[in-house]
Amino acid sequence: MARVCQVTGKTPITGHRVSHSNIKTKRRFLPNLLTKRFYLPEEDKWITLKLSAEGLRTINKNGLYPVVKELRAKGVKI
Repeated sequence: MARVCQVTGKTPITGHRVSHSNIKTKRRFLPNLLTKRFYLPEEDKWITLKLSAEGLRTINKNGLYPVVKELRAKGVKI
């Protein structure tokens, strides 16, 4: 699976690893992802989402069901 947050769409970005002698080599900055299960009482089932920490805060703020409804409108399979 790709390292992408299902809620916010955060993906890895690239940058440089810089040594003490200022030599730059490529590196990846990965998003802070976690796999989390949520109970959806409106549908009486459990769903699993791959979230970043910011996505988890979005669910805490807006509620699970509105976020899931918005994802399904975008075409994400949940």
